[in-house]
Amino acid sequence: MKIVDYLSETDVIPQLEATTREGVIREMVQHLKQAGKIADAETLVGILLDREMLGSTGIGNGVAIPHGRLEGLKEILLVFGRSVSGVEFDAHDGQPVNLFFLLVAPEDSAGLHLKALARISRVVKNPECRTALLASQDRAGLFRVIREEDERN
Repeated sequence: MKIVDYLSETDVIPQLEATTREGVIREMVQHLKQAGKIADAETLVGILLDREMLGSTGIGNGVAIPHGRLEGLKEILLVFGRSVSGVEFDAHDGQPVNLFFLLVAPEDSAGLHLKALARISRVVKNPECRTALLASQDRAGLFRVIREEDERN
């Protein structure tokens, strides 16, 4: 499994406007809605916020992977967003989050969902990748960094 099997350059948000955890989730879900990939943004926002209540998806080192499963989906949906200034996300290391991978999987795909989470974690584990993502100037550059790191791992 590769990240770029599910993430396209058009699903990269170079600079998130939101400044809160809920705001980031809403902004990224709205991207999916505007792209025609989901019909009901509020249902998905609720699922993702419920997941956050179980424990933050901020995994540390400036990365968060908000995720959930949505009934009626046929395939995994993935959006990447960046906040250069960082967002308080109650991450495990207490640091603000700059890099967000929003993952939505079909309701009945627990195995694929876990594989996707593991893949994203493996790619962003590399500190050089995280630094390059923060330094990238635009959508194309961000996507290129993700694709190249995805190919290396």
